[in-house]
Amino acid sequence: MLAAMDTALVKTYLGSLQNRIVDGLTALDGQPFRRDAWTREQGGGGTTCILEEGHLFERAGVGFSHVFGDNLLPTASAARPELAGRSFEAMGVSLVLHPRNPYVPTVHLNVRLFCAVKQGADAVWWFGGGMDLTPYYGFEEDARHFHRTCRDALMPFGPELHPKFKQWCDRYFFLKHRNEPRGIGGIFYDDVHTPDFATCFAMMQSVGDHFLPAYVPIVERRRALPYGERERAFQAYRRGRYVEFNLVYDRGTLFGLQSGGRSESILMSLPPLVHWRYDWRPDPGSREAELYNKFLAARDWL
Repeated sequence: MLAAMDTALVKTYLGSLQNRIVDGLTALDGQPFRRDAWTREQGGGGTTCILEEGHLFERAGVGFSHVFGDNLLPTASAARPELAGRSFEAMGVSLVLHPRNPYVPTVHLNVRLFCAVKQGADAVWWFGGGMDLTPYYGFEEDARHFHRTCRDALMPFGPELHPKFKQWCDRYFFLKHRNEPRGIGGIFYDDVHTPDFATCFAMMQSVGDHFLPAYVPIVERRRALPYGERERAFQAYRRGRYVEFNLVYDRGTLFGLQSGGRSESILMSLPPLVHWRYDWRPDPGSREAELYNKFLAARDWL
């Protein structure tokens, strides 16, 4: 049985993680985040921290949510659909950062806990989350650093986890209708509930704590690179892939909308400026073509 004390510890950690990440991103950008507390009519609420039109970030959202209700949706746990319909409690931190400079990649992080409850039965709980990187112009140094930091986050919990969660990320963040990955991946996991709650919670904390070390050095290397209209146009085009994935495939987006979550907070992940072009192809040998040929393919960056 999952004790209320356990969920309280997770909630405290998640609130602290949100604050630490927002503080770190504020230091990078120089502009403060707007903090927007909200409540959910069906139960629960959260805090959305949002920055728009900053010096570095065109849009950056870091959200904490803690919601509960009487009817768990199938999108919450694809691995165990038999839990659909139970009462549930869910909490997590989710962020998406869209920098203005096309040489600075978009990044996503999510760490979460779900609990499914049924009268007369033990509570069923599981952790999920991960982080992934979506560059517009690829740099091998950045890709290796991001994946190495993801590996370091998981290493204390077993050397087998990083290859497993890396491959899971490559499969999950894939646009089937385009037959291409969203970015260069990272780690992704869901329905993690073994060997015990304490170990799974510690792994969640390690993933969350490694986010800033994974991303900040990349930002600092690329933020001052000069760019022009060509790079911004390609960034806006590739952002369209991000929108397509989030609205068509992303289980977190679907769960939030289907469960009556706050649309503004759920859709903060979408970039502010996007272009779609009909059957566009990059020029052979260009930096844009290099992204497709060298980076948008599952590979072992370590």
